Amino acid sequence: MKNTVVGLGEILWDIFPERKVLGGAPANFAYHISQFGFNGYAVSAIGDDLLGKEILKSLEEKELNYILEKTDFPTGTVKVSLDGRGIPTYEISENVAWDNIPFTSRLENLAKNTDAVCFGSLAQRSVISRATIHKYLELMPAESLKVFDINLRLQYFSKEVIIDSLDKATALKINDEELVKITKIFQLKGSDEEICLQLLEKYHLKFLILTQGTRGSYVFTPNEKSFLGTPKVTIADTVGAGDSFTAAFVSSYLNGRGIAFSHQLAVEVSAYVCQQHGAMPRLADAHLELFR
Repeated sequence: MKNTVVGLGEILWDIFPERKVLGGAPANFAYHISQFGFNGYAVSAIGDDLLGKEILKSLEEKELNYILEKTDFPTGTVKVSLDGRGIPTYEISENVAWDNIPFTSRLENLAKNTDAVCFGSLAQRSVISRATIHKYLELMPAESLKVFDINLRLQYFSKEVIIDSLDKATALKINDEELVKITKIFQLKGSDEEICLQLLEKYHLKFLILTQGTRGSYVFTPNEKSFLGTPKVTIADTVGAGDSFTAAFVSSYLNGRGIAFSHQLAVEVSAYVCQQHGAMPRLADAHLELFR
């Protein structure tokens, strides 16, 4: 039986100057994990509007399972601007559907059968979605994997949200810019590596992933450390690259592969996604065939 793996939180349209692309970190994660053969689910909320209908159509075309509750709020959108290196900045619409994800019996049933989940801080900017996310986490099986992809966006986070999420998480994904913010918030001291090890120990994490853009990435566990450089590729845009990194690593991890193998796969997959437009491209067959 396939493991059920869930991306829990925002789903939205990334609006670029010339096009719109389906996105939202948890949804990106769910799509990529499903490509690796898992029973992936996108869990969020949409509006009863054209953009919401287009999300449903897009997910059905991608053959991705979903539980997207319809709300009276508009479907989420984010205006994305890219600099000369393909690095995005975001303008995120407020009080939208994914800010108002209701906890339903469908979510309760799914939570009790979820083997792994990826969630972030952005969807917790609202009281309603935050309560839904934490109730979902509490109902998951004791041995399940709960990946907190911290995903700090603009001003939409707080120390309280971060602490509560780390307390419930069993793994953490963070980038170098987010680590700087966490270091200040928690008044931590030491090198990046030392701070990661402090977080790993304090919150009893199974693993911690630190991505540093072109400077490479680390994976820390209580017994291992892995560092890999970032491949030099021609970048289309970096939107969703971190989500594909997390999905590839978790896919390999759940398949029982070691940290070094899982890390290498994650680096290769995210480099591939950087060369494509949008957050949800089809991955390369060479990667997808590893676990089939």
